[in-house]
Amino acid sequence: MTPQPRPLGRTHHATGPGRPWPLGATFDGEGVNVAVFSAHAQRIELCLFAPDGRKELGRIPLTERDGDIWHVHVRGLTPGSLYGFRAHGPYAPEQGHRFNPNKLLVDPYARQLAGRLRWSDALMGYKVGSPRGDLSFDARDSAFAVPKSVVADPSFNWGGDRAPARPMAETVIYEAHARGLTMTHPGVEEALRGTFLGLASEPMLDHLTRLGVTAVELLPVQAFVDDRFLVARGLRNYWGYQTIGFFAPEPRYMTTGAVWEFQSMVRRLHSAGIEVILDVVYNHTGEGDQMGPTLCFRGLDNASYYRLAGGGRTYVNDTGTGNTLDLTHPMVLRMVMDSLRYWVEVCHVDGFRFDLAVALAREAGGFDPGGGFLDAVRQDPVLARVKLIAEPWDIGPGGYQLGAFPHPFAEWNDRFRDGVRRFWRGDDGQAAELASRILGSADRFDHANRPATASVNFVTAHDGFTLEDLVSFARKRNLANGEDNRDGHNDNHSDNLGVEGPSGDPAIRAARALRKRNLLATLMLSQGTPMLLSGDEIGNGQGGNNNAYAQDNETGWIDWPGADADLCAFAARLVALRRAIPLLRQPRFLHGRIRPADGQPDVRWRRADGAVPDPGDWHDPAFRCLCVELRIEADGGDGRRDAVFAVFNGGPARDLTLPDTEPGWTLVLDTTRPEAPPEPARAPATAPAQSVLLYRSNAGAPA
Repeated sequence: MTPQPRPLGRTHHATGPGRPWPLGATFDGEGVNVAVFSAHAQRIELCLFAPDGRKELGRIPLTERDGDIWHVHVRGLTPGSLYGFRAHGPYAPEQGHRFNPNKLLVDPYARQLAGRLRWSDALMGYKVGSPRGDLSFDARDSAFAVPKSVVADPSFNWGGDRAPARPMAETVIYEAHARGLTMTHPGVEEALRGTFLGLASEPMLDHLTRLGVTAVELLPVQAFVDDRFLVARGLRNYWGYQTIGFFAPEPRYMTTGAVWEFQSMVRRLHSAGIEVILDVVYNHTGEGDQMGPTLCFRGLDNASYYRLAGGGRTYVNDTGTGNTLDLTHPMVLRMVMDSLRYWVEVCHVDGFRFDLAVALAREAGGFDPGGGFLDAVRQDPVLARVKLIAEPWDIGPGGYQLGAFPHPFAEWNDRFRDGVRRFWRGDDGQAAELASRILGSADRFDHANRPATASVNFVTAHDGFTLEDLVSFARKRNLANGEDNRDGHNDNHSDNLGVEGPSGDPAIRAARALRKRNLLATLMLSQGTPMLLSGDEIGNGQGGNNNAYAQDNETGWIDWPGADADLCAFAARLVALRRAIPLLRQPRFLHGRIRPADGQPDVRWRRADGAVPDPGDWHDPAFRCLCVELRIEADGGDGRRDAVFAVFNGGPARDLTLPDTEPGWTLVLDTTRPEAPPEPARAPATAPAQSVLLYRSNAGAPA
């Protein structure tokens, strides 16, 4: 027999049967309707708490059940009320069931959470240290240690808020951490640093608009927990990839804990023409493996929410975090879809980046581009108007699926990252690889009518070296994470340019500055959708830490006092160039087809001497000066007379022959002279060593 928690008196609130929709706790003007899913529970209780979250005031049984949805209406309950659930049922881990009514559970549909997780053995459904392990049963009450769900008031005066609704071809993404972005910014009010309101403050809006980015992609902001092993080391889950509430904003990024703070941030960013994209983690939860805590899903219906193995006792771990959500279950899929729609409809977000998206699309037979989750998202009329970006890998079987996601998903392109890094590091034989990446990685994405913008190009991201560290460290330095430098990627394709770590040598500093400009220029001049890591534009480093997931400190925060103003101005110039020259950001792939308008191919590769490379050139390890002539795609129906000639010279200085296909050229970018204004092309021309040049046809360039 499963031990039962001590009985607690009923509250004074009048109750009624309620309704099975919507799920969660919903205020209707007279009280709160509460609905929660569990297919295998035998009884569910609603637990009400005092405003401080410490005292449990009473328990209300959810006596009505429609299918597998339990519900009740509590008259007189108002927004701001704190609550949780207790679920009764079999504790039989070997059969996949881990019900323990002694453990207070977060509402999976909670729109707001109050309090932080306090790590204690009482959070575990089993007795820690028992020789029976997770087959044992712990009867201690966990309510003192669990965040409380809050009846939220999602109403908000959006005023004239309008989504910027930028096409992908006009999008420049800025990946940022909601806390780390502003923690050291001297212009942000101290009380607002590290918060949603700080992110949307005037100094940050000024920076983002000057830089020219069109979308901020935030690392996870759905409520998450700090891993126990990190807390034991005095660290925190900085990145946030341990979600416990898919509808609730993370309280640590707010001053009051209220949803309106997140909504205000979105409204202010929209007013500046900037979209908000959320990095969302629907592949797993923060409950870990079978030895993890019982916080929400495990206690409500373990066998429904998770993919189980070992007869039900253990978890499929395609995510590397101990568990994997089962999106083949209709109610779990519904939860994810309801969550996505909530963030769009109630919070006005403009898109999502799906962490480890292969795990979301894995069916019984493996990854399925026509599987339930992907089909559900693609047909949804609410999600049809937002951006959808997949991280196209996980650690499960067949886990690398770059290019396999269906339209309208875009995908993070690690092939772009690695190819660009290796070319500029000077690796042999990288010209052909770079050429593929510059043209939007058609080898991966040009099928099933997908656009070139499906490739989300990046040189750096939160996971890995920053741009500054990429040119300063040959080896990672992750000792501060407490894992003896075993964590993080080992193969970073990085280069210290002569000295490991910071250097005062003017020659090394100049070489690093040039390398950063070349990497940024390659990113912004390539077809696809560029993504810039926040801080890269100002030379932010992490001391060689390429896995700062636990560094909620100066290592992980953006170093605004040390900002490189010259690099920032150059990055802004690149973004402006991309915006001003539409053929740098075409949605259609370029394949060298002849344009009816002028008889020229839409893309033509050249050597420095003007000749078209032959097969031997492409296989020559020493082929390091790659030139390309671009025009509007041949079948695009655009007869504009415009062209650019881009030079990517990863070798020594070369004499340069400009194409004679245009009446003249204007040099609009030279990374060796970052402040030089546009100037007429010189004859003879030269491609400086280690440089990116961009020429624009005089026929298309503005007067």
